[in-house]
Amino acid sequence: MRSKNRTVAAAGALSMSIHNPPLLPPQSQFCFEGEKLSRFLKSIQREIESARAVDASLPLKFWIKQQFAVGVNEVTRALERMPPNHGTNLSSDEHFPTNVDDDSKSPSVYLQAILLASDCNPRWLTKHLPALAASRNVPLILLKDRKEGSLRLGELVKLKTSIAIGIKAKGNAINQAIKEVLVGDKIDSIGM
Repeated sequence: MRSKNRTVAAAGALSMSIHNPPLLPPQSQFCFEGEKLSRFLKSIQREIESARAVDASLPLKFWIKQQFAVGVNEVTRALERMPPNHGTNLSSDEHFPTNVDDDSKSPSVYLQAILLASDCNPRWLTKHLPALAASRNVPLILLKDRKEGSLRLGELVKLKTSIAIGIKAKGNAINQAIKEVLVGDKIDSIGM
């Protein structure tokens, strides 16, 4: 009887590990909540406003499309177009190219990081993003704010709500602010 119970328990544990794989290695996943989340979002909002002030030649909607992949589908598409690069670290000083040569089949856009609201319902909408981001070495930043994470994330890109936003590597002030957070988790030193 004990042997049968152990076998059933082992099968249950195996089933849980198959259906609920670990999300990401700890170094690739960040989580902000409470006051730390507020400071993080305010700093990103400041950088977006300053970058927009420098480049106001395009209408806001098109400018946002150049800077961000907005929504789960667009983030997924951008990640799928990126090559799997298991040995590189996106938070280092290396900058990914944003141009495509005519002969090359490399993607025209690389994501520096993904902002993901934790209040997504149903959860299966974003279940694939952690594994896909990990396979491309793109850090995932979770925003935990009870039921308002998607509202606060949408405010960054002038939408009502947004579950996921991918930050495109363009080498601007937005990327620098994200890099500071990823490299040293310097959000505590950001002023309000």
